[in-house]
Amino acid sequence: MATGFDIPTYGDALVVLGTAGIVVPLARRFGWSPVVAYLIAGAVVGPYGLGSLAALYPWMAYISISDGKNVGNIAEFGVIFLLFLIGLELSYERLISMRRLVFGLGSLQIIVSALTLSGVLLLLGLSPSVAVVIGSCLSLSSTAIIIELLSQQGRMATATGRASFAILLAQDLSIVPLLIFITILGSRSGGSVTITVLLALAQAVLAIAVIVIVGRLLLRPLFRLVAGAASSDLFIAAILFVIVATGVIAALANLSMALGAFIAGLLLAETEYRRAIETLIKPFKGLLLGIFFFTVGMGIDGRVVVHAPVMTALGIAALFAIKGVIAFGAARSFRLSRVVALEVALLLAAGGEFAFVGLGLALSLDVVPAETGHFALAVTSLTMLLLPAIATLARRLSQRVDAPRPVDPALSQMPGERRHHAIVVGYGRVGKVVGDMLRRHGLEVTAIDSDARSVSDDRRRGHEVYFGDASDPQFLENCGIADASAVVITIHSMALIARIVEGLRRLRPDLVIISRARDGDHARQLYALGVTDAVPETIEASLQLSEAALVGLGKPMGPVIASIHERRDEFRKALQEAAKTAGQASSHAVKRKA
Repeated sequence: MATGFDIPTYGDALVVLGTAGIVVPLARRFGWSPVVAYLIAGAVVGPYGLGSLAALYPWMAYISISDGKNVGNIAEFGVIFLLFLIGLELSYERLISMRRLVFGLGSLQIIVSALTLSGVLLLLGLSPSVAVVIGSCLSLSSTAIIIELLSQQGRMATATGRASFAILLAQDLSIVPLLIFITILGSRSGGSVTITVLLALAQAVLAIAVIVIVGRLLLRPLFRLVAGAASSDLFIAAILFVIVATGVIAALANLSMALGAFIAGLLLAETEYRRAIETLIKPFKGLLLGIFFFTVGMGIDGRVVVHAPVMTALGIAALFAIKGVIAFGAARSFRLSRVVALEVALLLAAGGEFAFVGLGLALSLDVVPAETGHFALAVTSLTMLLLPAIATLARRLSQRVDAPRPVDPALSQMPGERRHHAIVVGYGRVGKVVGDMLRRHGLEVTAIDSDARSVSDDRRRGHEVYFGDASDPQFLENCGIADASAVVITIHSMALIARIVEGLRRLRPDLVIISRARDGDHARQLYALGVTDAVPETIEASLQLSEAALVGLGKPMGPVIASIHERRDEFRKALQEAAKTAGQASSHAVKRKA
């Protein structure tokens, strides 16, 4: 036998992987949440489950894990990968489009919940620092379970889905300062607390600044170089290198590696390689997240429930009650209906996976006493196990209370048969101007919009506009896309514009597509998707300001207009060339290796 072969570690790793292979098929067969199934599996075969019997029955060591440290590295990488994925899925556009709910409703729920829970824990005799850490961790909800439940029901686009997602997005962002805060508390020495905290904070800021600055300078050139090699293996290696490198930089500053991975995800989300990265890591996403939740389940100590069943039940009830009432009040303060506010409150009342990340870090740094931390983790895990049942109850309650509303007949109207017409997607202020100008030049216009209230109001005012989703191929066919001369996209959602353009190109490769763009980078992305012309708001505003300034300064209007058109053509050509280059690089990156 080879020397140095660590059988227990490899054996426990096999148990983790083997259990993962059993859990997912069973969860799908019986309709369970895979996250909950992983939690239960981890608790059953973990050190506090079957693993505790391995000393009495040695054969159980082959089907259980008796020491969580043997799979500690797997668990840590699961946390790192989870934070990286969250960073990658965030985007400036998503935050801006939902800023009212994310920074308003989400921040209100987090702050009030954390302060209330911390206050309750202070009254129970915990020290201020311990109370704040545990209260902040318990204020977070389960992004993985809630998003999965809402996605399975096809309800992410509903009022409940949008509000829940916005609050969860705010909670995902809050984990970053929370991890920094816990790390600072854990780095205290015997000297001045103020000096220690300031030094730790300075280290954290410096490390984050280094990651951001170096990332912005090197990430695009690195992935451009790797993409040029047309090897998926090298692309995956580059992704892992970025995750680990940023994690190491964060660790050198006494921060968590997960925080560094989160920042790496944020930086990569703003590059043109985001989609290629998502495509390549998709096969590993479910497995790594499953292993993370499996290791979370391993930390569930059933003895806590057995030794203190009344306290555990009271803790679960208190967490549901406090977070539920606060979430309901916050949702109502943002004018969500009672039904939506109630369902959002029930979904967010349970604990979440980030409690395990935060409390796990706090326990490792001795910020939180072991007994108190394990009790909080037990309460959190049990509320997460109850969440699918609570979500079902919330859904049934909302269906009973929320009676169907009459549908405006105007919304079901469709345009008649037309030929050589222009379809204007989005009939807001920009869309109305575009439609009016096209009609002035004798063109027939079919205006469509996805806002039911706006369509009803516009039709009552005499506007010919139709309700529907421009990313739906069937709706486009009903609008006469086969005979359309052009499509003008005036909406502002970058993600929706991309879906519409991709759908249009599949239906009509020859179609003229003119699209609004946020800026030059967005225009370049749209050219890569195949638009005929993209109109960046920032560039157009600068050109119009230049034209007004030059004419106002006495320059002849003719040469000024000519120079503006020339400059616009230069911008267009540069963006198209950049899109062509980036598109070639990205296509090479996702090709299968020879």
